Amino acid sequence: MPSVLYLIPSTIGNEDVKTTLPQETLEVIQSLDEFIVENIRTARRFIKKAGYIQPLDNINFHLLNKHTSEDSVTTFLEGLKAGKSIGVISEAGCPCIADPGAKIVALAHQMGIKVKPLTGPSSILLALMASGFNGQNFVFHGYLPIDKKQQQKSLKEIEKQARLNNQTQIFMETPFRNNKLLQNIIMSLSESTMLCIACEITTANEYIETKSIGLWKKKIPDLNKRNTVFLIYNYVK
Repeated sequence: MPSVLYLIPSTIGNEDVKTTLPQETLEVIQSLDEFIVENIRTARRFIKKAGYIQPLDNINFHLLNKHTSEDSVTTFLEGLKAGKSIGVISEAGCPCIADPGAKIVALAHQMGIKVKPLTGPSSILLALMASGFNGQNFVFHGYLPIDKKQQQKSLKEIEKQARLNNQTQIFMETPFRNNKLLQNIIMSLSESTMLCIACEITTANEYIETKSIGLWKKKIPDLNKRNTVFLIYNYVK
């Protein structure tokens, strides 16, 4: 059989893998012995929960993160050249969305390797679905600048684009900086702008709420160390 690069979603929290991922995805995981992963320790734990039967010591893991050199990335696909199939696993959710997996996919396309995305949770899309905002016109900004003034400038520009383009604006932050970002959102945006906070989606602690900035000011949630997606929108009247 020809080699395939499988894009394998992982659970967003510590939920039961078998209730979060479809059977086909679990079967693909169990058929592979080589993976490109963002974190080897959590990848091993995830694969074990997915019902992997073979000894984990027999698995060949390649570590792909922001520190991985370009030269190293090219060597990860040697198995594909030899006819093997390889899986790409993100730290949480779907690979190649807000993580470095896209480098591998681009190389696979250049090599003529089949790329197959598998079904699983994406916090970004699930948050958009649950927000009540425009799902036909949206943009994902990834992470905003850390500097307070630069972040405020970005927030005001994002708010402007939401209003002018009837467009949902989606972004996120490192969990331990969530509260600072939320404070900046509330300080920087108009009271009529709508904000959806989608937190720990698919987990037992899931929290999703949409309301205006003016209403959020009355009660600000504690998002410290909680995986969160932020969405803003201005309803077109």
